[in-house]
Amino acid sequence: MMAADGVREVTLLGQNVNSYGRDLGGGSEGRTTFAHLLGMLDGIEGIDRIRYTSPHPKDMREDVIRAHAELQSVCEHIHLPLQSGSSRILKAMRRTYDRERYLDRVAMIREHLPDVSLSTDVIVGFPGESDEDFQQTMEVVGQVGFDSAFTFVFSPRRGTQAAEITEGVVSHAVKKERMERLVELVQSQARARAQRFVGRTVEVLVEGSSRTDSERLRGRTSHNKVVNFGGLAKPGEMTQVEIVKATSQTLSGEEGLLARATLDERQVRSRELQSR
Repeated sequence: MMAADGVREVTLLGQNVNSYGRDLGGGSEGRTTFAHLLGMLDGIEGIDRIRYTSPHPKDMREDVIRAHAELQSVCEHIHLPLQSGSSRILKAMRRTYDRERYLDRVAMIREHLPDVSLSTDVIVGFPGESDEDFQQTMEVVGQVGFDSAFTFVFSPRRGTQAAEITEGVVSHAVKKERMERLVELVQSQARARAQRFVGRTVEVLVEGSSRTDSERLRGRTSHNKVVNFGGLAKPGEMTQVEIVKATSQTLSGEEGLLARATLDERQVRSRELQSR
């Protein structure tokens, strides 16, 4: 129905979305897994891109990762929440993975998808987080090299077990200082990672006008990178854009730049021949 109405990109939403199918019957062989679901959606004519959020590291298995590599419509972007690089803090958060398990998942992802765009979530200042715990988070972030990250300062929420923790509460000043260091690292990595797109021609799904320049367009790549570019494409269309500049947040380019450059070159040569 959505594809028939012209929808070209879909996002699957769910808490621990990649655990889909674990509660369905049919046995291990007959059960519809999340990877199977991605495969079924990939077979729908008209759906060009499939995304999902948010997965859980414990359920990021090889069949799901292979779906990104083998299915044309599954995007080259994976959001893999880290929360903390300290196994001790992850246990206190009641996360069901540790630092080593997380890094193992990242290694498997990069093995199958060398050019993947990885994003994550990180929480700073969880009760009991020591300087060493935070340093371990910085080490993991530095080792992985994320394309982007959502960073949060811990704040207690009424009704949660974390809100009842009274020992090891991290002061606001320490949280602020740690957050500044984390954001600086994330942004420097994102800026460096984005440079790999400069000079490449990428497929962009046009979303509308650029938010910073109404004369330009705005769209998104399969890697979930926002692109501001000059061109004539309409919202909802796919177009080819050559990337000429990259920042930590966005890419900049021109639609069909190479084709236009070739045309301009031919026109110049034609005028030169006519003048002889």
